[in-house]
Amino acid sequence: MTRPCVPYFPPGRRPGFAVPPGACDSHVHVFGPYDRFPLAEDRGYTPVEAPVEAFVAHLDALGFERGVIVTASAQGTDNGAMLDALRRYPSRFRGVAVLPPEATDRTLDDMTAAGVRDLRLNLLRGPAGERTYRNGVGYDSLKALGPRIRERGWHLQVWIHARDLAEALPLLEPHGMDLVVDHMGRISTEHDTPEHPGFRLLCDLLRDGRAWTKISGADRITGGEAPWAAADPYARALLAANAGRCVWGTDWPHIAYFDRPMSEDAALAETLARWIPDAAVLKAVLVDNAARLYDF
Repeated sequence: MTRPCVPYFPPGRRPGFAVPPGACDSHVHVFGPYDRFPLAEDRGYTPVEAPVEAFVAHLDALGFERGVIVTASAQGTDNGAMLDALRRYPSRFRGVAVLPPEATDRTLDDMTAAGVRDLRLNLLRGPAGERTYRNGVGYDSLKALGPRIRERGWHLQVWIHARDLAEALPLLEPHGMDLVVDHMGRISTEHDTPEHPGFRLLCDLLRDGRAWTKISGADRITGGEAPWAAADPYARALLAANAGRCVWGTDWPHIAYFDRPMSEDAALAETLARWIPDAAVLKAVLVDNAARLYDF
């Protein structure tokens, strides 16, 4: 039995700061229409349909031009909705795929041509080591596909808690691809301070140019409501470590929200005004870094 997600906000206001031209929402998902792109049967949640047309409206409302679409765990290894969006908007979108180990060279070539630039691994575990989300792929896919996706210029995106980074790095880094860590390492502002060893390691990886991170998920790492100020010291620490290795995204349409208020995307964007008062650095995070990482 799956849990239905809370509906996302309809397109609303623009953020209360000047959005630079070419800004990129670097972490979103698209779902449906379900008669064309059904969800995986073995999933832990059921999102509201959020097709590419709704995503375009979301971007336009925020004043953003570009987006990076990530296949979500509820979709399993079916990348159809993401690929359809990329092919319809080739100049606006890039993609992050979830692939089984048996993916063929032809599949990889077709995805590269469509604008896919990352393989996403779901390595997120709970405190007792339990798997947090069903589906997703892990080290088996990396072992089988690593050399071939590296040849095609892909990156490696990992959904992982910062506490598990030290253990994971010896399995991730030898593949020689840029490493992108989702949502600030999914640190918990309630349980983990900015001095958490895993979080400090993430900062060190950025500082040394060994990883990128998405300074997204302020609502997720705090578990609270706007303005999510508890996330501020973590985002600022990552930016101080290496702002040139940070990108940002809304995580639209905010899946796996079940019984809590839905986040407003403009309010999430406004966290950037607190974290990045310098217009040149803001442009780097929203425009230049994303263009460099995702090959816009």
